[in-house]
Amino acid sequence: MLDGLHDIDWASMDHAYGSAEEVPALLAAMRSPDAAERRAAFDRYYSAVHHQGSVYPPTAASLPFLFELVADRATPDRAAVVTLLVSIGRETMEWAFEDEDGNEIEYCPPMGYGQARTFLRERGGTFVELVRDPDPDVRLAAIPGLGLFLDDTDRAAEVLRERLTAERGTLARLWIADTAATLALRLPEAAQPVRAWLAGIAADPAQDPTTRLAALVQQSRCAPDDIGEDVVPTAVALLRATFRALPATPIRTVPSHHSTTASNDTVPPQIIAAFEDLDRHSRVYALTTTLLRTFHEALGARVPERTTVLAEQLRSPDPGTRLDAVRMSGELIRAWRGDHTRLLLLVADQLALDDEEVAAEAAAVLESCHLVAAPAREALATLTAAQRATHGPDVWAAPDARLRRCHQQAVRALARLGDARALPSLLTALDSGVDAWRAVEVVRHLPQASDQLTPRLNDHLRRVDLSQERDEMSTNALLSALAGLGDPAAIPVVLDTLRAAVLHNRHGVTRSALQALRAFGPAAADARDTIRALTTSTDAQVGPAAVAALWAVGGDRAEVMPHLLRMLDDCITFRVSDAADLLAEMGPPASAALPRLRELLTHTYEWVRVHCASALWAIGGETEASAVLETLLQAMTQNPATANHVVNCLARMGTHAAPALPVLHEAMAQPRRGGRFQNIEHDEELQRVSRTLITRLDPSVSG
Repeated sequence: MLDGLHDIDWASMDHAYGSAEEVPALLAAMRSPDAAERRAAFDRYYSAVHHQGSVYPPTAASLPFLFELVADRATPDRAAVVTLLVSIGRETMEWAFEDEDGNEIEYCPPMGYGQARTFLRERGGTFVELVRDPDPDVRLAAIPGLGLFLDDTDRAAEVLRERLTAERGTLARLWIADTAATLALRLPEAAQPVRAWLAGIAADPAQDPTTRLAALVQQSRCAPDDIGEDVVPTAVALLRATFRALPATPIRTVPSHHSTTASNDTVPPQIIAAFEDLDRHSRVYALTTTLLRTFHEALGARVPERTTVLAEQLRSPDPGTRLDAVRMSGELIRAWRGDHTRLLLLVADQLALDDEEVAAEAAAVLESCHLVAAPAREALATLTAAQRATHGPDVWAAPDARLRRCHQQAVRALARLGDARALPSLLTALDSGVDAWRAVEVVRHLPQASDQLTPRLNDHLRRVDLSQERDEMSTNALLSALAGLGDPAAIPVVLDTLRAAVLHNRHGVTRSALQALRAFGPAAADARDTIRALTTSTDAQVGPAAVAALWAVGGDRAEVMPHLLRMLDDCITFRVSDAADLLAEMGPPASAALPRLRELLTHTYEWVRVHCASALWAIGGETEASAVLETLLQAMTQNPATANHVVNCLARMGTHAAPALPVLHEAMAQPRRGGRFQNIEHDEELQRVSRTLITRLDPSVSG
């Protein structure tokens, strides 16, 4: 067994974490009689040899031995090995790139994609045998291999038809439909017959509704441009029938690996929570979820139709289906433009149901979409008030994990909407210290309550021990919160924190404290000497932050200008951009920088050009309009992520921005969210500014 395994020079190959010399031991352990040893071997293989889907040379070199393990019926977890083979193969197909002549593009350093893809396609026939294996788990795991690796279209189609008749399990039938679509998309000659077969299944009343839905969705995946007006109504009817046919099951709580193994003494709670969220979001609770994700991908920009499908998902009697649908709703709202009021209200409806896991997820989605989540405000307030009335004022720290998360998420979402009804629980968090960091992250949205919040945040900041690296993240969050609230009562504590950060060489905290003092402006004038001393810091980010704070608190142009002119010549691009932004704040009195700013319009990095063009307009005005406009539009075309900076400058240019109208109209017509990071926050700002600018500049657009 595994003959020749040690004849390969594994040590000469690398995986994600270095030498691949451990691979033989991992492969051998995959057939160990000890379940824990096998599990550890698979975990390590996925982590290092198939890291995040990567296919390295040792990944490809191990394929013959993985097939050997599958062929040996004494291998305890043959299905797990087949799943691994399919995962490797799927990645090789997704990462296949060719040049203009059809030659495969080589990776640098060399990877194993091409070698693995060739080997797996040569073994495509093996998957025909595996989908007929006596072990149902092996059959299920092998089904996707027919679509990925078998190049004989007729044989693949024949086997899929055979398996659809033979397999009665819902998941197997879902995989068969998915595999048929994969085959059609991979092999052009299979497209028409597969689509016709799927259409026949979708229309066949003798088939169960889940199979019919799967066929309809996969048919849509094969030809998304051909989705007709009847497809979504048909899918909704089949989805409704599917929900009636499949049993509803309670959501099973799965403890996070990170929450049980990470030490609270060494790891910041924010990091632990982030990994818990990753664990949580990697779970799928309903059989139909993957299928419906495929349908949403096929529907693409059809936001109203996707909302209709999500509405049906959110009405399911199965809580797991609803939880998955809540997440998918958030993904739609965050990624696509449109009027999402209906969907937001449907998500808010989940807050009133009994399942706290679903309600917590709904609140988390509303928090992440808070810029457009105003329609859910009353539902969030009703939930938080009911929880406090039922479970007491300390429900924020409830011992029941589901209740606790549900309440905290709802309070955070309400706070991000600027609603003071979140305040009682936030004060409880700050006073008790229980999960206080979760409250700190959102209190800046309640400046009307700064008289109650600022003293408590000051107390937390005073207790920070900057000799401990663990406290850096929490300190930065506290400083950001105080800056957002803007209460000058925080300035002495912020200044003390700045001095402590300098003492302990905590550059990140130093930068955050400087940014907070900058936000306080002239009210923080007493900090000028401390700030001034940091303008010559050798840290790449502390120096610019100190210069910005010095200008904000002192307003002494003569003192700050030499620093900014030097920063314009810096080789670090963000320092150049920071300097340009400060010069723009100064306006015409910063005219000494004009020659250098004009030179920087030819910089190789578009972000530098955008910031310098904005400064050029702010300082030079209409005499610079032509060069500024050309620079801005070129940058936005080259890199759409610059759009927020570009349109904000265009808005300041007034009528001089009129030539930008075609670009603005084109940007507004895009269905996907745009702007920096393509996130909801930047896109909502981009749309708002662009809409105002278009109305002002284009007489054909009514106000």
